[in-house]
Amino acid sequence: MSRVIQIRGVPDDLHEALREAAEARGQSLTKFALAALEQAARRHRSVQHNAEVIRRAQAEIASGVSREEILAALHEGRRE
Repeated sequence: MSRVIQIRGVPDDLHEALREAAEARGQSLTKFALAALEQAARRHRSVQHNAEVIRRAQAEIASGVSREEILAALHEGRRE
């Protein structure tokens, strides 16, 4: 099920810049904005995942988790 998001108070210059960017990509403003929102959500999930990896790594540092193991976990999370 899709939802409707309405954004009020968008400054004219921002609206024009977004419209121009959408037009340059051959998209409607709605499709362009949806793609930008999807990208922001993916970044947010990635940041949350990385924060969890760091939290777990910090909790296990006393147990001798190596730098390589931490980097491997981060790389694995980025592939998801």
